Amino acid sequence: MAAIFMMATSAVAQTSTWDQIQERETLRVGVTQAPPWYYKEPGSDEWTGLGPSMGRAMAEELDVEFEPVEVTWGSAVSALQSGKIDLMFVLDATPARAMAVDFPSRPLLYYALAVLIEEDMEVSTWEDLNTPDTKIAVPQGTTMDRYISERLTEAEIQRFPSNGEAVAAFQSRRVNAVSLFHPPLISMRKETGRGQIVLPEPIRQSASSVGVRREEDKRFRDWVNIAIAYYYETGQTQEWYEEFLESFGVDPETVPAIRREDW
Repeated sequence: MAAIFMMATSAVAQTSTWDQIQERETLRVGVTQAPPWYYKEPGSDEWTGLGPSMGRAMAEELDVEFEPVEVTWGSAVSALQSGKIDLMFVLDATPARAMAVDFPSRPLLYYALAVLIEEDMEVSTWEDLNTPDTKIAVPQGTTMDRYISERLTEAEIQRFPSNGEAVAAFQSRRVNAVSLFHPPLISMRKETGRGQIVLPEPIRQSASSVGVRREEDKRFRDWVNIAIAYYYETGQTQEWYEEFLESFGVDPETVPAIRREDW
Protein backbone atom coordinates (compact mmCIF):
# COMPACT_ATOMS: atom_id res chain seq x y z
CA MET A 1 0.00 0.00 0.00
CA ALA A 2 2.80 2.40 0.91
CA ALA A 3 4.59 1.65 -2.35
CA ILE A 4 1.43 2.29 -4.37
CA PHE A 5 0.85 5.59 -2.55
CA MET A 6 4.45 6.70 -3.21
CA MET A 7 4.13 5.80 -6.89
CA ALA A 8 0.88 7.76 -7.19
CA THR A 9 2.37 10.76 -5.41
CA SER A 10 5.42 10.66 -7.67
CA ALA A 11 3.22 10.49 -10.77
CA VAL A 12 1.26 13.56 -9.68
CA ALA A 13 4.47 15.44 -8.88
CA GLN A 14 5.89 14.64 -12.34
CA THR A 15 2.78 15.88 -14.16
CA SER A 16 3.35 19.45 -15.22
CA THR A 17 1.10 22.28 -14.13
CA TRP A 18 0.12 22.81 -17.77
CA ASP A 19 -1.03 19.20 -18.13
CA GLN A 20 -2.75 19.18 -14.74
CA ILE A 21 -4.82 22.24 -15.68
CA GLN A 22 -5.91 20.61 -18.94
CA GLU A 23 -6.76 17.31 -17.25
CA ARG A 24 -8.54 18.94 -14.32
CA GLU A 25 -10.20 21.57 -16.53
CA THR A 26 -9.76 24.23 -13.84
CA LEU A 27 -7.28 27.00 -13.16
CA ARG A 28 -6.72 27.19 -9.40
CA VAL A 29 -5.87 30.72 -8.29
CA GLY A 30 -4.81 31.57 -4.74
CA VAL A 31 -7.01 34.24 -3.15
CA THR A 32 -6.91 36.09 0.16
CA GLN A 33 -8.83 39.05 1.55
CA ALA A 34 -6.68 41.97 0.39
CA PRO A 35 -8.41 44.70 -1.64
CA PRO A 36 -7.81 45.86 -4.32
CA TRP A 37 -6.12 42.59 -5.28
CA TYR A 38 -8.72 40.20 -3.82
CA TYR A 39 -12.03 40.93 -2.18
CA LYS A 40 -14.75 38.63 -0.94
CA GLU A 41 -18.06 40.24 -0.10
CA PRO A 42 -19.22 39.35 3.44
CA GLY A 43 -21.64 36.42 3.29
CA SER A 44 -20.75 35.71 -0.34
CA ASP A 45 -18.60 33.13 -2.13
CA GLU A 46 -17.90 35.53 -4.99
CA TRP A 47 -14.37 36.90 -5.31
CA THR A 48 -13.66 40.20 -7.04
CA GLY A 49 -10.56 42.35 -7.42
CA LEU A 50 -7.69 42.43 -9.87
CA GLY A 51 -6.54 38.84 -9.17
CA PRO A 52 -9.92 37.15 -9.76
CA SER A 53 -10.57 39.30 -12.86
CA MET A 54 -7.25 38.28 -14.38
CA GLY A 55 -7.70 34.68 -13.26
CA ARG A 56 -11.09 34.44 -14.98
CA ALA A 57 -9.64 35.89 -18.18
CA MET A 58 -6.76 33.39 -18.13
CA ALA A 59 -9.13 30.49 -17.45
CA GLU A 60 -11.25 31.53 -20.43
CA GLU A 61 -8.16 31.63 -22.67
CA LEU A 62 -7.22 28.14 -21.48
CA ASP A 63 -10.82 26.94 -21.98
CA VAL A 64 -11.08 25.81 -18.35
CA GLU A 65 -13.01 26.94 -15.26
CA PHE A 66 -11.72 29.53 -12.80
CA GLU A 67 -11.31 28.01 -9.32
CA PRO A 68 -10.43 30.35 -6.40
CA VAL A 69 -8.60 28.67 -3.51
CA GLU A 70 -8.25 30.54 -0.22
CA VAL A 71 -4.70 30.88 1.10
CA THR A 72 -2.77 33.49 3.07
CA TRP A 73 0.22 35.53 1.95
CA GLY A 74 2.32 33.43 4.32
CA SER A 75 1.08 30.09 2.95
CA ALA A 76 1.02 30.98 -0.77
CA VAL A 77 4.51 29.62 -1.52
CA SER A 78 3.84 26.27 0.19
CA ALA A 79 0.44 26.10 -1.58
CA LEU A 80 2.26 26.43 -4.91
CA GLN A 81 4.87 23.86 -3.96
CA SER A 82 2.28 21.31 -2.84
CA GLY A 83 0.08 21.79 -5.90
CA LYS A 84 -2.82 23.28 -3.96
CA ILE A 85 -2.87 26.26 -6.34
CA ASP A 86 -1.52 26.88 -9.85
CA LEU A 87 -0.62 30.53 -9.42
CA MET A 88 -0.76 33.47 -7.03
CA PHE A 89 -1.12 37.02 -8.29
CA VAL A 90 0.62 40.01 -6.64
CA LEU A 91 3.32 37.82 -5.10
CA ASP A 92 6.51 39.87 -5.16
CA ALA A 93 9.54 38.12 -6.64
CA THR A 94 12.08 38.23 -3.82
CA PRO A 95 15.40 36.33 -3.73
CA ALA A 96 14.08 34.12 -0.91
CA ARG A 97 10.87 33.21 -2.75
CA ALA A 98 12.78 32.59 -5.98
CA MET A 99 14.54 29.69 -4.28
CA ALA A 100 11.19 27.98 -3.70
CA VAL A 101 8.89 28.93 -6.59
CA ASP A 102 9.17 30.33 -10.10
CA PHE A 103 8.23 33.73 -11.53
CA PRO A 104 7.61 35.02 -15.07
CA SER A 105 10.17 37.49 -16.38
CA ARG A 106 7.65 40.30 -17.00
CA PRO A 107 6.20 42.22 -14.03
CA LEU A 108 2.49 42.00 -13.26
CA LEU A 109 2.16 45.63 -12.11
CA TYR A 110 3.96 48.41 -10.28
CA TYR A 111 3.27 50.14 -7.00
CA ALA A 112 5.11 52.87 -5.18
CA LEU A 113 5.78 54.30 -1.76
CA ALA A 114 3.02 56.83 -1.13
CA VAL A 115 1.68 59.13 1.54
CA LEU A 116 -1.86 59.67 2.76
CA ILE A 117 -1.99 63.35 3.71
CA GLU A 118 -4.56 65.93 4.71
CA GLU A 119 -6.49 67.38 1.79
CA ASP A 120 -5.21 70.93 2.37
CA MET A 121 -1.55 69.87 2.13
CA GLU A 122 0.33 70.49 -1.12
CA VAL A 123 2.96 67.81 -1.63
CA SER A 124 4.73 66.82 -4.86
CA THR A 125 8.20 65.82 -3.56
CA TRP A 126 9.57 64.17 -0.43
CA GLU A 127 11.30 67.44 0.37
CA ASP A 128 7.88 69.12 0.67
CA LEU A 129 7.28 66.86 3.68
CA ASN A 130 10.67 67.55 5.25
CA THR A 131 9.47 70.26 7.65
CA PRO A 132 8.86 70.46 11.42
CA ASP A 133 5.13 70.86 10.66
CA THR A 134 4.96 67.35 9.20
CA LYS A 135 3.95 64.60 11.60
CA ILE A 136 4.20 61.34 9.69
CA ALA A 137 3.34 57.80 10.80
CA VAL A 138 5.15 54.69 9.53
CA PRO A 139 5.16 50.99 10.49
CA GLN A 140 8.28 50.45 12.57
CA GLY A 141 11.27 48.64 11.08
CA THR A 142 9.85 48.52 7.55
CA THR A 143 11.03 49.74 4.15
CA MET A 144 8.83 52.79 4.72
CA ASP A 145 10.49 53.51 8.08
CA ARG A 146 14.02 53.32 6.62
CA TYR A 147 13.17 55.41 3.56
CA ILE A 148 11.34 58.12 5.51
CA SER A 149 13.98 58.27 8.26
CA GLU A 150 16.74 58.91 5.72
CA ARG A 151 14.88 61.68 3.88
CA LEU A 152 12.63 63.46 6.35
CA THR A 153 15.21 64.50 8.92
CA GLU A 154 13.28 67.67 9.84
CA ALA A 155 9.85 65.99 10.18
CA GLU A 156 8.39 64.36 13.28
CA ILE A 157 8.33 60.62 12.55
CA GLN A 158 6.03 58.45 14.66
CA ARG A 159 6.58 54.69 14.42
CA PHE A 160 3.88 52.07 15.04
CA PRO A 161 3.86 48.24 15.21
CA SER A 162 1.48 47.78 12.24
CA ASN A 163 -0.03 49.42 9.15
CA GLY A 164 -3.40 49.65 10.87
CA GLU A 165 -2.02 51.49 13.89
CA ALA A 166 -0.14 53.94 11.66
CA VAL A 167 -3.35 54.75 9.77
CA ALA A 168 -5.29 54.96 13.04
CA ALA A 169 -2.91 57.75 14.10
CA PHE A 170 -3.89 59.65 10.94
CA GLN A 171 -7.57 58.97 11.53
CA SER A 172 -7.34 60.36 15.08
CA ARG A 173 -5.35 63.37 13.76
CA ARG A 174 -2.28 62.61 15.86
CA VAL A 175 -0.35 62.86 12.58
CA ASN A 176 -1.10 64.65 9.32
CA ALA A 177 0.54 62.05 7.07
CA VAL A 178 1.10 58.30 6.90
CA SER A 179 3.40 56.46 4.49
CA LEU A 180 2.80 53.00 3.01
CA PHE A 181 3.00 51.45 -0.44
CA HIS A 182 0.00 52.87 -2.24
CA PRO A 183 -2.38 49.89 -2.71
CA PRO A 184 -3.08 49.32 1.03
CA LEU A 185 -3.69 53.05 1.44
CA ILE A 186 -6.71 52.84 -0.88
CA SER A 187 -8.93 50.83 1.45
CA MET A 188 -7.52 52.68 4.47
CA ARG A 189 -8.37 56.04 2.92
CA LYS A 190 -11.87 54.74 2.38
CA GLU A 191 -12.12 53.78 6.06
CA THR A 192 -10.82 57.13 7.31
CA GLY A 193 -13.13 59.06 4.98
CA ARG A 194 -10.63 61.82 4.25
CA GLY A 195 -7.21 62.64 2.89
CA GLN A 196 -5.44 62.37 -0.45
CA ILE A 197 -2.94 59.79 -1.69
CA VAL A 198 0.21 61.20 -3.29
CA LEU A 199 3.33 59.62 -4.82
CA PRO A 200 6.09 62.09 -3.86
CA GLU A 201 9.04 62.43 -6.21
CA PRO A 202 11.51 60.88 -6.63
CA ILE A 203 9.12 57.92 -6.85
CA ARG A 204 10.29 54.85 -4.97
CA GLN A 205 8.72 52.04 -7.04
CA SER A 206 8.50 48.26 -6.75
CA ALA A 207 7.32 45.62 -9.21
CA SER A 208 4.98 42.80 -8.27
CA SER A 209 4.72 39.43 -9.97
CA VAL A 210 2.91 36.09 -10.22
CA GLY A 211 4.14 33.03 -8.36
CA VAL A 212 3.96 29.65 -10.11
CA ARG A 213 5.24 26.20 -9.22
CA ARG A 214 8.90 25.49 -9.96
CA GLU A 215 9.18 22.57 -12.41
CA GLU A 216 11.16 21.40 -15.43
CA ASP A 217 8.28 21.96 -17.82
CA LYS A 218 8.19 25.75 -18.30
CA ARG A 219 5.12 25.90 -20.58
CA PHE A 220 2.78 27.28 -17.94
CA ARG A 221 5.27 29.82 -16.56
CA ASP A 222 6.07 31.05 -20.07
CA TRP A 223 2.38 31.27 -21.00
CA VAL A 224 1.66 33.29 -17.84
CA ASN A 225 4.55 35.59 -18.79
CA ILE A 226 3.00 36.28 -22.20
CA ALA A 227 -0.49 36.72 -20.71
CA ILE A 228 0.46 39.26 -18.03
CA ALA A 229 2.64 41.20 -20.49
CA TYR A 230 -0.27 41.37 -22.93
CA TYR A 231 -2.76 42.50 -20.28
CA TYR A 232 -0.33 45.13 -18.99
CA GLU A 233 0.66 46.58 -22.36
CA THR A 234 -2.92 46.76 -23.66
CA GLY A 235 -4.08 48.55 -20.50
CA GLN A 236 -6.36 45.69 -19.46
CA THR A 237 -4.63 45.24 -16.09
CA GLN A 238 -5.23 48.90 -15.24
CA GLU A 239 -8.84 48.63 -16.46
CA TRP A 240 -9.58 45.67 -14.16
CA TYR A 241 -7.98 47.59 -11.29
CA GLU A 242 -10.16 50.64 -11.92
CA GLU A 243 -13.32 48.54 -12.30
CA PHE A 244 -12.77 47.11 -8.83
CA LEU A 245 -12.04 50.53 -7.33
CA GLU A 246 -15.32 51.88 -8.68
CA SER A 247 -17.27 48.90 -7.31
CA PHE A 248 -15.47 49.43 -3.99
CA GLY A 249 -16.64 53.03 -3.85
CA VAL A 250 -13.28 54.61 -4.70
CA ASP A 251 -12.80 57.08 -7.55
CA PRO A 252 -9.84 55.77 -9.63
CA GLU A 253 -8.86 59.37 -10.36
CA THR A 254 -8.06 59.89 -6.67
CA VAL A 255 -5.50 57.07 -6.37
CA PRO A 256 -2.27 56.24 -8.23
CA ALA A 257 -2.30 53.82 -11.15
CA ILE A 258 -0.58 50.43 -11.23
CA ARG A 259 0.95 51.16 -14.65
CA ARG A 260 4.08 53.19 -14.00
CA GLU A 261 3.64 54.83 -17.41
CA ASP A 262 0.54 56.50 -15.95
CA TRP A 263 2.30 58.04 -12.95
